[in-house]
Amino acid sequence: MAFVGFLIPCFVISADIAFSCQNTDDFVSASSPGDIVIGGLFAIHSEMLHPEEYPIKPVIQNCAGFEIQIFLQALAMIHAIETINNSTLLSGVSLGYEIYDTCAEVTKAMASALRFLAKFNSSEDVVEFKCNYSDYNPRVKAVVGASYSEVSMAVSRLLALQLIPQVSPSSSAEILSDKIRFPSFFRTIPSDFHQTRAMAHLISESGWNWIGVIATDDDNGRFALESFGIQAMAINVCIAFKEMLPAYLSDNTFHTKVDYAIEKIVKETRVNVIVVFMRQFHVLKLFKKAIERNVSKVWIASDNWSSAVRISTIPNIKQLGTIVGFGFKSGDISTFKDFLRNLHEKPTTNNKFLHEYIMILSVCAHLEYHDFQTCISNQSQDDLLQSVDNKHQIWRADFLIANVEPGFIRSTILAVYAIAHAIKGQCKDRNCKDPNAFAPWELLEELKNVTVIDDDKEIKFDSNGDMSTSYDVLLWKEIDGHMEITTMAEYDAKNGDFIFEDEEKKQEFQDLKKVQSTCSQHCRPGQMKKITESPHTCCYECVYCPENHYSNQTDMDYCYRCSNKTYWAPVNSTTCYRKTIHFLAWTDWFAIFLLLLSAFGVLLVLSIGVVFTKNLNTPVVKASGGLTVCYIILFSHFLIFLSTVFFIDEPTEFKCKTRQALFGISFALCISCILIKSLKILLAFSFDPKLQNILKCIYKPIPTVVICTGIQVVICTFWLIFRAPFVKQNFSFPRAIILECDEGSIVAFGIMLGYIAALAFICFIFAFKGRKLPENYNEAKFITFGMLIYFIAWIVFIPVYATTFGIYLPAVEIIVVLISNYGILCCTFLPKCYIIIYKQETNTKSAFLKMIYTYSSKSASSLAVSQISMDSKSSSSRATMSDSCKSQKNYVNGNCHFQVQEQRLTRGIVLPKSTAKTMARKRLSSI
Repeated sequence: MAFVGFLIPCFVISADIAFSCQNTDDFVSASSPGDIVIGGLFAIHSEMLHPEEYPIKPVIQNCAGFEIQIFLQALAMIHAIETINNSTLLSGVSLGYEIYDTCAEVTKAMASALRFLAKFNSSEDVVEFKCNYSDYNPRVKAVVGASYSEVSMAVSRLLALQLIPQVSPSSSAEILSDKIRFPSFFRTIPSDFHQTRAMAHLISESGWNWIGVIATDDDNGRFALESFGIQAMAINVCIAFKEMLPAYLSDNTFHTKVDYAIEKIVKETRVNVIVVFMRQFHVLKLFKKAIERNVSKVWIASDNWSSAVRISTIPNIKQLGTIVGFGFKSGDISTFKDFLRNLHEKPTTNNKFLHEYIMILSVCAHLEYHDFQTCISNQSQDDLLQSVDNKHQIWRADFLIANVEPGFIRSTILAVYAIAHAIKGQCKDRNCKDPNAFAPWELLEELKNVTVIDDDKEIKFDSNGDMSTSYDVLLWKEIDGHMEITTMAEYDAKNGDFIFEDEEKKQEFQDLKKVQSTCSQHCRPGQMKKITESPHTCCYECVYCPENHYSNQTDMDYCYRCSNKTYWAPVNSTTCYRKTIHFLAWTDWFAIFLLLLSAFGVLLVLSIGVVFTKNLNTPVVKASGGLTVCYIILFSHFLIFLSTVFFIDEPTEFKCKTRQALFGISFALCISCILIKSLKILLAFSFDPKLQNILKCIYKPIPTVVICTGIQVVICTFWLIFRAPFVKQNFSFPRAIILECDEGSIVAFGIMLGYIAALAFICFIFAFKGRKLPENYNEAKFITFGMLIYFIAWIVFIPVYATTFGIYLPAVEIIVVLISNYGILCCTFLPKCYIIIYKQETNTKSAFLKMIYTYSSKSASSLAVSQISMDSKSSSSRATMSDSCKSQKNYVNGNCHFQVQEQRLTRGIVLPKSTAKTMARKRLSSI
């Protein structure tokens, strides 16, 4: 292996030792006759020498820089043809070959392609111009090559003129799959589309998104870079920088641009992964400079150099870091290795590059590594050739075997066998020993349907002329002090997956993730990317997901919104949580408190009912309107207290509809009854005959209660029919769903409350007019106060209800219902209960007569002063009053006389005590 190490540089930068081209036969690098000749194009040298003197003449120049790997590919073609000739595949038809050195130059390759187009057996290698080449028989039937995509593109366009099949074992540019521009091109490898996708997949799987790319400035490099850029963009991988190196070593700017590329790599400290699309001799120059600058990165190798032994044996190569690459799938090449072991026995007469290899080996084999450059630079071509003549030839088969790149050897052999199978198809019913048996375009059609058996697998060309074989993922590892190229995994180009042989290989792949190559830190789950001012999407800041959003993966571009309103998520959340359902439950302390208040109200109603029942015939109970009216009012209060129960616990359709209707109708019934009482009191104690007449017309107890309550029933009925309340889920709270009753129609709800308020206001007006009644009989005063409590409670309720949210919204309505109900209940009945229980001496008929008498006397005296001016009109007044009294037939019950007496009091006439007492009895009896 040490021998390999110091020999390699000789082949990389060797001097011009190829013989000059004196005639067209000298132009051929290797040839062998046969019934059917196959052409070969290989870049056995890395560059073509350009003359320094001017003018430049159109002369094909010699080449320099012997490429051992491509030399081995040319030998693989020869080996495959010899193997086929020694087999029964073509049934006695022999294959010949003509192999040309392109020197990695399009110009040199085009010259070779022109010779391929020359007419068969033409002594002057004439290429005839024709409008139709269907019957034209060129020098070769098919071509294997070229080594580089840029060369293949140019050659393929020329060969397409006669539709000569071209099968390349190493040109991988994606554009060559275009059958419109390259109709006769085939290849036994996948296109760069699969390679760049594999690279992008590897980068993505390793968690890298900030990388650099270096490529050669030729068609192959540019197309590979473009394809990789598209693949990288699709998986959110950003290219921090792109450096293009000149395609030819002879370019004066090559070394300057290499230095600039290394400087760029050094400065970009966050870029720890470099993708390299370059030829092997470019990589050699780049890596030597990188070793000098102590650059350590992860290098991702393209198929051009991923398995290059001459690069893996560079001194101190391990200082560069980790090298992982993609190579063409290798196969069994044991027969080729046997061929190499016996290669020294073959003649070199018709194989110039083999002869050149033997000469270079003879010169450089005896040099140490540090002396080989001096040997090359200090000797001219003539001196070198002379020194070779004076030395014994040295042959080392192990050196060639050590430099074999199995993927390229396999693809080259597959190319030859594909052509051979196509020839076999053409020769089934033809005599193929005749050179004119078939034309190249016929072979092209046959080649499209060829199936080749490789490692017991059938392989064929797809519609693009590509063989969709897999890749080997190669990892360069240091073993026993030497860098070895090992297979880490297999990449299935069809399915886009990595296949590992064992856990050890899988662990090697996982170890790549330890290297960080990102523009920004990874965003954790619960975070998302926020793009900064950088033009690259990979440069970002990590921000927390907002409320009701989540992210459950690393480096998410945005946070997902919780799927529906029933889920929520806090800030910086990795998942959504189901919202809890809330309502004013029975177990809530505030609900319990309100229920206790309602229960106490019910007990209070029952207690008042008991008290009034026991004191049925007392003046206080009779003055309250009788037991029937009291029971109706108490029953309505009971229903109001009962309606509060429907505001608590989980809302249902029944509860939502029942609670407002029950409350509204019950309250309307209660206010209607109190309104009747107010009218009755005002009627009993009014001294204004006009007002009394109006009140007597209005005072119809049963119809009034029925109509007032019926109107509320109609309002509630229409409400429940057309826009009934319903259960609604309130999602306005971030973590909870509030179950509540939607009133259905705010207008109907307002009309219901407004109607109650209107009744209460009328009741308030009537009660207010009767507020100055006897002290122990001042029911109107308490009714007025009760109505005031009602108004204050509901006026406060409106803004509080409108601004309250959550489970305690029903509690607000319960509170106002309780306050207004308690206020009216207490003001209506508690004063009477107090008299019944604690002032029984005033709850007698005589006591009531005395209070009314006193009230009547005071009222008459206060009115006398204001009525003195009416004395002059007394006669007419009396007459009018008498007529009015009689016309209204009030005299039937003796009330007419009573009113006359009152009129006398208002005029200041002093009545006897017996008359005042009579008036008091009349008041009492009218109540």
